[in-house]
Amino acid sequence: MILNDTQITRLARQGMIRPFSKTLVRQVAGRPVLSFGLCSFGYDLRLSPKEFKIFRHVPGKVVDPKCFSPASLEPAELHRDARGSFFILPGRSYGLGVAIEHLHLPDNVSALCLGKSTYARCGIIANVTPAEAGWQGHLTLEFSNSSAADCRIYASEGIVQMVFLQGDPCRISYSQRKGKYQKQPQRITLPCA
Repeated sequence: MILNDTQITRLARQGMIRPFSKTLVRQVAGRPVLSFGLCSFGYDLRLSPKEFKIFRHVPGKVVDPKCFSPASLEPAELHRDARGSFFILPGRSYGLGVAIEHLHLPDNVSALCLGKSTYARCGIIANVTPAEAGWQGHLTLEFSNSSAADCRIYASEGIVQMVFLQGDPCRISYSQRKGKYQKQPQRITLPCA
């Protein structure tokens, strides 16, 4: 079953999402922002301003998901202007960020991370990634810029939507099996076996 706003609010009060905004926020201090907070059947997470990294092309280098080299990524600069704080994701490139919100999923709730339509219309694709039952931490978020144009990726504003799925409690949760991404800090977490 997909959780609705009432069910998400109840679980957030029990610690599933922190910080939690009980409404969809479209303005902060009178300035328009890309929406974040509670939706009808989901929750829009914000991108942390702490870090955003972009894959850099190194001829002859191959990315290995079993032992990812941090040298494959370079930090992106946080820019600021009247519209807000943002990173720039170059055209035809790939970047990693992290969510501001801390998630702590119960043993009977998993979530899917989906892209927001505002970014999709600019050619930004957020990878669909799961957060399994029992997982907790700050999600590392993955973005592809499929367009030829550079694109702003706004920090401290809505970036992805989480859709929560509830079922019977699982036999072995992500925390019980000690998954490698458990308790991620508000930093980009890279795979390395």
